[in-house]
Amino acid sequence: MATPHRADHVGSLLRPRELLEARRAGADADRLRAIEDAHILRVLAKQRDLGFDVVTDGELRRRNFMSDFTDAVEGFDLSGAVDRAWQSGGAAAPPSSVTGVVNAPLRPVRRLTAHELPFLRAHAPGTVKMTLPSATQFPAIAYKRGVTDAVYPTPSDLLWAVVDIMKQEMAALAADGVPYIQIDAPRYSYYVDPKWRRWIQSEMRMDPDAALDEAIRADNACLAAARRPGVLLAMHLCRGNNRSHWYAEGGYDPVAEKLFGGLQVDRFLLEYDDERSGTFAPLRFVPRGTSVVLGLVSSKRPQLEAKSALLARIEEAARYVPLDRLALSPQCGFASTMEGNLLSEDDQWAKLRLVVETAREVWG
Repeated sequence: MATPHRADHVGSLLRPRELLEARRAGADADRLRAIEDAHILRVLAKQRDLGFDVVTDGELRRRNFMSDFTDAVEGFDLSGAVDRAWQSGGAAAPPSSVTGVVNAPLRPVRRLTAHELPFLRAHAPGTVKMTLPSATQFPAIAYKRGVTDAVYPTPSDLLWAVVDIMKQEMAALAADGVPYIQIDAPRYSYYVDPKWRRWIQSEMRMDPDAALDEAIRADNACLAAARRPGVLLAMHLCRGNNRSHWYAEGGYDPVAEKLFGGLQVDRFLLEYDDERSGTFAPLRFVPRGTSVVLGLVSSKRPQLEAKSALLARIEEAARYVPLDRLALSPQCGFASTMEGNLLSEDDQWAKLRLVVETAREVWG
């Protein structure tokens, strides 16, 4: 099968000031929906004009890339959060919208994407992509001992409770005919960074290799629920993306064989925008028939990459994965939280234009 969508992007786009101010001011639901609708129409038109054949709503209705889940599922105390160490040149990340702690049994009260999908499908000028957080995200950030363990004795128990809910949404999206479903899974970066492997041992009280095996099983269970002809299933892997900050570093080498060979996806979207990502050599473990989207353009920095540098990097990656199985994108979304990364909308669109222009030059 030909590799689709040579120019791709991870999903989230910078929120306009009008939308951020309305949320902070506590605008009523009808007013907020009207603002979201107007700006979603605007970003859909912009994606079309730039030449993308796959589009998202920019996740403009979300507080962060996980809020579809936390807003649709009871059992989260959103007033608290497990602390994380974010980095960018040694500086701490500023506060942002976060996911809280699980303090009660998880119970879905509505479809996760019910507030997004109908409008997007009605107005999309291309193939619709829907994004969901990986189930593996929640044991790492929403499990707090002394609170969560009263409901779910171990992080593993919480993981499989999330999987049960996520499977329902994945199956529903496939049944709705959504052609492109992407799971965002930054927690796999824990397994390539020594400090986070130690954290898994000390805080989650799990063996990192056993935890990796379980994470792959969990994501595969969710993917299997949506597996059907005509549905492209993708996994996006990064090392953290909060207000242009990050939390993990290291190449894919320690987990590449197990991760690329074990996750049952059609497409990997991989972070490769700076030296923290390591080399392309681990791509040799990507199975035949699986495509790789090279995240070579930074969504964290306003500086525009040189097209010549992108072309050289694509040529380098093609030593490990044939060119006809490669595509191009930014390394992550532009707004994993609604506050967004530290660049302007003009910077964002310039980078997305560069993705399309470079993809056309490489693949036609």
